Amino acid sequence: MNNVLRLIDKLEKEHSLTVQEYEELIEWRDDEAAKILAQKADSVRKGIYSNKVYVRGLIEVSNICKNNCLYCGIRSGNKSCERYRLTKEDILECCEAGYRIGFRTFVMQGGEDPYFTDEVLSDIITEIKKRYPDAAVTLSLGERSYESYRILKEAGADRYLLRHETANEMHYGKLHPKEMSYSNRMNCLRNLREIGFQVGCGFMVGSPYQEESYIANDLKFIEEFKPDMCGIGPFIPHKDTPFRDEKAGDPSFTCYLLSIIRLIHPPILLPATTALGSISGDGRERGIMAGANVIMPNLSPQNVRRKYELYNNKLYSGDEAAEALESLKKKMLSIGYEISTERGDIKK
Repeated sequence: MNNVLRLIDKLEKEHSLTVQEYEELIEWRDDEAAKILAQKADSVRKGIYSNKVYVRGLIEVSNICKNNCLYCGIRSGNKSCERYRLTKEDILECCEAGYRIGFRTFVMQGGEDPYFTDEVLSDIITEIKKRYPDAAVTLSLGERSYESYRILKEAGADRYLLRHETANEMHYGKLHPKEMSYSNRMNCLRNLREIGFQVGCGFMVGSPYQEESYIANDLKFIEEFKPDMCGIGPFIPHKDTPFRDEKAGDPSFTCYLLSIIRLIHPPILLPATTALGSISGDGRERGIMAGANVIMPNLSPQNVRRKYELYNNKLYSGDEAAEALESLKKKMLSIGYEISTERGDIKK
């Protein structure tokens, strides 16, 4: 335990450990270490963001995807998936409903749907920014070319979320089809940074073939890349994927890692993800208390939410939905936090 405390203290002071030290911090974790890390992460986060938890309005624009990632419920090879795609008018209606109740960030997330060309997306982004100039637009639409990212930035997009999934190239290959490459994923993240986006990365906790040494490399990558946002959540299998019988990730370990990431990069915007809330009834609250400071309620039309099923038993109605914002406010107040609907840019 003394060695773990030493590593936690070092991380708090220096925001950096060696890969070997990250591995030790993971390997020797226990309830006491988790408690200490959460307290330090909470203190650091409150020093920057007070007790604010930022909410983002999530719009799941399409579950059509050209990729066949082995873990994902909307993979192209899943013939049981009931496909849909929102129109420009659908997306604008979601924004209107969200703006009316206070949302000032809209997150357009979807599979890599070829319909959403640069021209189509630029038209939608431009209209959102024209109607709601004080709102931020975040995109989470997968791998695109440098030129495509540049066009979307010029259209007015502010942020881009692209999970790196793993900082181990061999592991990446076991989670993705051969057409996809680790080097291209990392290159996309570098391009997004260079173009001027606020950039988010992230990974699944407990994904198939993952080893603790891989997670240590993920943490080192986050330390060196210093993303503006980082989304991590427990792996949850989906019944129509090759990983259907794999064990789900541990929500407690996810919270432990959230605390570590907060200490690595104190200003980072850290979501308590839907996956964390889906696998554990109080998962979102536990994530916030461990150092997260973002929640993404769902603004998608009710009739498509169940179709955007990346994993089994995904929450799509309840407190993750925008209609339950008041309930979410009460839950956050009960643990000492305050919901904020402002843009919530990273504080550097």
